Amino acid sequence: MAKEYEKEHGSQGLISRIRKILIYADDAVHVFVALALLLSAVFMLIFTATDFAAVNVSSILLIINDILFVLIIMELFWTVIRYLKRQEFSLKPFLGIGIISSLRRILMLEAQMSMNGHSDYYSLEELGVSAAIVLVLVFSYYLLNRVEGKSAG
Repeated sequence: MAKEYEKEHGSQGLISRIRKILIYADDAVHVFVALALLLSAVFMLIFTATDFAAVNVSSILLIINDILFVLIIMELFWTVIRYLKRQEFSLKPFLGIGIISSLRRILMLEAQMSMNGHSDYYSLEELGVSAAIVLVLVFSYYLLNRVEGKSAG
């Protein structure tokens, strides 16, 4: 009986040590991802600074597009940070990313249509779909806030 007890608890100790190693490895990967996202955001801002060299409508639109992309990267960065801090998972950052992405696409479509001087059916259709996505995501964000408010109160 003593051997069986030792065998069970010995394997539990091994499993516990392996679990700790895997958690450290998981954290290391997430730290690497966070650093890569932060570095990507910095490089994107440096790249965006080159658009200030020639200030025209096209470069301003590219700057806005790039800055919104940096915001998306930073929202992903903070999602990883929240994970590393073992905070509760939330859909809000992903809804925010979806809203920013859709707005970014709407701005670029509007810019392309105004620069071309005409709107083709595909661009208008894509604009409508992007606007619908924004509305759905904003409504989802609103509902999520209401549900979280009721569960907290």
